[in-house]
Amino acid sequence: MNISRTEKYIDLTQEQLPGYLDEVRSDALEHGIPIIRPSVQGLLRFLVRYAKPSNILEIGTAVGFSALLMHEYAPGARITTVENYEPRLIKARENFAKYAAEKPDSCEGDEFGSIHLYGADAEELLPKLDDEAYDLIFLDAAKGQYIVLLPELVRLLKPGGMLVSDNCMQDGDVIESRYAVRRRDRTIHDRMREYLSAVSDHPLLYSAILPMADGVTVSVRR
Repeated sequence: MNISRTEKYIDLTQEQLPGYLDEVRSDALEHGIPIIRPSVQGLLRFLVRYAKPSNILEIGTAVGFSALLMHEYAPGARITTVENYEPRLIKARENFAKYAAEKPDSCEGDEFGSIHLYGADAEELLPKLDDEAYDLIFLDAAKGQYIVLLPELVRLLKPGGMLVSDNCMQDGDVIESRYAVRRRDRTIHDRMREYLSAVSDHPLLYSAILPMADGVTVSVRR
């Protein structure tokens, strides 16, 4: 399957983004910052509309595009988003202040209306958050950390809540033997395979692996 052509087709046929989201997306792509692909945008938009989450956790803010997308289509939700790379935090704060705060000059610290931004390492922050606090978690962080974060993510997820994990296929490398993958990518390859097995076999999760974009898993806590 030609993913590039498929993604372009999906981008043309799915619901058009509001102008400000399209601006954030275009600016990110212009500066080489990866954001969620068109088909994942559509999936996330569908899931938040369907599930109507009240409390969302995102791991991997980048410049804030996906948090703003969820803010747009789940307007009543409280969104907590976590990023530890300072240059992206700067841009995320700028975007949240401009598009999520009730007034651009009304932000207090890292509070932007219903979006709270943590400039922190997720592995250190998650143990400090409350049990079963979130009914949707979107995971789009460093891929080698997925398996490390999974126990905390399950703890934080409400029964019936969803964990959506992006970029699980490593551009197809995950289906290859580890010896067919570049040596420098083998640790991530092994960890992502371990993660896919863990969410599929986890006693507290129902999971599906979706072969869209670069692979997405959707897991629901029992």
